[in-house]
Amino acid sequence: MAKRENGISFDGIIGAMPVFAKELIAGGVAGGVAKSAVAPLERIKILFQSYKGILVNFRGNGASVARIVPYAALHYMAYEEYRRWIIVAYPDVWKGPVLDLVAGSFAGGTAVIFTYPLDLVRTKLAYQVVGSSNLNVKGLIHHEQLYKGIRDCFSMTFKEAGWKGLYRGVAPSLYGIFPYAGLKFYFYEEMKRHVPEEHKKDILVKLTCGSVAGLLGQTFTYPLDVVRRQMQVERMSNASNTKGTLHTLVAIAREQGWKHLFSGLSLNYLKVVPSVAIGFTVYDSMKLFLQVPSRDEAIIEVASSHTNNQTSSLHS
Repeated sequence: MAKRENGISFDGIIGAMPVFAKELIAGGVAGGVAKSAVAPLERIKILFQSYKGILVNFRGNGASVARIVPYAALHYMAYEEYRRWIIVAYPDVWKGPVLDLVAGSFAGGTAVIFTYPLDLVRTKLAYQVVGSSNLNVKGLIHHEQLYKGIRDCFSMTFKEAGWKGLYRGVAPSLYGIFPYAGLKFYFYEEMKRHVPEEHKKDILVKLTCGSVAGLLGQTFTYPLDVVRRQMQVERMSNASNTKGTLHTLVAIAREQGWKHLFSGLSLNYLKVVPSVAIGFTVYDSMKLFLQVPSRDEAIIEVASSHTNNQTSSLHS
């Protein structure tokens, strides 16, 4: 490969990067590509969750992209890190598919905690209707434009309720992401284990495994996603304030019917299937491009480093 003027080649730069940095990049690229591919369906799904059947103009695409890259980067990287740490710490206990379930769950929770304010802003901007004073839509405030953009939404939300306001609705997000992220990684890795070795690198196989993993994981956790959205935008609604996750869940089922908890699920299937499939496939491809060592090699490296650190501590 051609070298740059300073004598450092691309392979040299890649080789010098720590594994976690490569995984962050791979995860961020995977999330960005997957989100861009399904952005239109994501917008429609959000609208269906509270205002089904109303065609309005709304914003939030920029905030969606700004959120998904760091979220996906942290999600994939944290999964790999948790997986390695668990194996090194409990080599005789955590093996098999349960490992992916636990590591995926904690990785999802970690990513949500660090990026939730971006998700809140994305949702508020997505529900915001420009020029809604001309629309008599129940549940939407009748003002012109409440937020001017991502930064303005952050600022106004923080001024109104501080950090608590930026993390409104985080509880159902965590309740939903722990089982969803865990099941997603569990099903994906478990399906790949049953694929013949000669087909494991086939893109179609990875797309299929990712599609089924996302579909199954989302089915079990979708009602919590509806609750989360409703809690996030209650500031923009004329409805009475809700008090918590369970209260909101019961209120939706009682006032709007249990079917509303699955409002937009069919559209969500259309979004989740390609999104998770593309995400996993691009992530695996980026790991190969960035020369990320295999999981077994990475585990050996972490174990060796852990042993060396213990030896150094004893000598000191």
